[in-house]
Amino acid sequence: MIARIVLILITALAIAGCGTRSASTENTVVAAFYPLAFAAKTIAPSLTVENLTPPGAEPHDLELTPRAVARIERASVVLYLGHGFQPAVTDAVKNASGTKVDILLDLPLHAATGQEEGLSADPHVWLDPVLFERVVRRIGASLPGNVRPGRLLADLRALDRDYRMGLAHCKRTDIVTSHAAFGYLAQRYGLRQVSITGLTPESEPTPKQLTHVIQLVRQTHATTVFFERLVSPRLADTVAREVGAHTAVLDPIEGLTPSEQQQGKTYLTLMRENLAALRKALACQ
Repeated sequence: MIARIVLILITALAIAGCGTRSASTENTVVAAFYPLAFAAKTIAPSLTVENLTPPGAEPHDLELTPRAVARIERASVVLYLGHGFQPAVTDAVKNASGTKVDILLDLPLHAATGQEEGLSADPHVWLDPVLFERVVRRIGASLPGNVRPGRLLADLRALDRDYRMGLAHCKRTDIVTSHAAFGYLAQRYGLRQVSITGLTPESEPTPKQLTHVIQLVRQTHATTVFFERLVSPRLADTVAREVGAHTAVLDPIEGLTPSEQQQGKTYLTLMRENLAALRKALACQ
């Protein structure tokens, strides 16, 4: 009888243990927002990769549900950006049991202007294909299994080559953007960014600041004011109307809209759309 009871207990414990393992997310990669999720899934298609930022959502001020916090804490790998980009994610990562990868570490970052609440550096490194190549290498080294990011690295080198060639001979070099997301891209390819707002797209310029931006845009003789899909184009429309320019999309690729997902668009296709938009706005040959 005792032996039978012991056997029942052992069986029950084994079943419970199996249930715990199946419910865990120990083989899951959690990414704070789209570019990191894209890189991880492209490098390792067989892995489960979860994007914390929902489609169509602006990631800068992401708020986490208790379920999302639990996913971070149980994931085998958490990919995120420090320096105040997503404070809620950074706080949750402190209790993560898996590998924590701040992809901004050891990168040559631009300092924040001092007017950006919570940000200590410009986080938009993924818009520079050369810097994003370094990010991809770091992500690849952190993922479980013998993954090789070679194909994505080759795609990024080709993208960099196309940008260098496509922006080499342009009539203008100033790009007017709704928020200051394109500093790394501009520096890489010899452009100058003139932004209406700062590093966070939700920031609102004062009337004095807006007047200064309008004067600066007039001096550049820009014909295009760029806006982005995940944020209201109101300020871009205002500046464009004041200077007699038109508006166009320049995507910071912080996330995909549901429509872009349905169309099968990716980081790589959106970067090429950005290149086409820049070439048109800057009158490149």
